[in-house]
Amino acid sequence: DISLPAKEADVAFLIVGDPVCATTHSDIMIRAREEGVTVEVVHNASAMGAVGCCGLQLYNFGQTVSIPYFDENWRPTSFYPKIKYNRLGGMHTLCLLDIKVKEPDFEAMKRGRTVFLPPRFMSVNESSEQLIEAEEVRKGGAYLPDKTLCVGLARLGQPDQCIMAGTLEELKDADFGSPLHCMVICGEVHDMELEALRPYLVENSKFVIDVEGSLFDREES
Repeated sequence: DISLPAKEADVAFLIVGDPVCATTHSDIMIRAREEGVTVEVVHNASAMGAVGCCGLQLYNFGQTVSIPYFDENWRPTSFYPKIKYNRLGGMHTLCLLDIKVKEPDFEAMKRGRTVFLPPRFMSVNESSEQLIEAEEVRKGGAYLPDKTLCVGLARLGQPDQCIMAGTLEELKDADFGSPLHCMVICGEVHDMELEALRPYLVENSKFVIDVEGSLFDREES
């Protein structure tokens, strides 16, 4: 229990990103205060703010969703209604992608050994494929894999950060390089946002942004 030692000494809990961006950390703070422990938060950079570097305005974002890894027995699409809700309101959706660290190897555990699988970090490519599958399963029109504008981002804040914009069908084949990745499913995109996104359109994208900052479907124009 983190809070018990903190009754008698200073205890630091280090996390990735900003502590108040995750409900787990909020729960830890609530439990500590219930134990009479004073909690001090030191804020940090987070993808939830850094995503604005692509040009999409943070004011235009709705609920953030997490995209978990699918496996053969578990293919959850609980993120889907939130994306649909956001897009119906014209809002963008930030998708935080799954991270698997210290994942137990159950086959090794059956043999009495404690072994952890290599770390896995979901890529924009993997999340695009899973989002396409979710639309095929749900069929609710929350987004169109070959028409809805999306943005993939990798290594935000680093000198080699990578940003690409296109449809899910286009992004699933793009090379974003090493982790960490996140992505955005766009809602209504305003002229200034489109102008900011112009340099990030994938090569030969079906989208084209004209000199006046309007978005066109290359195949329909």
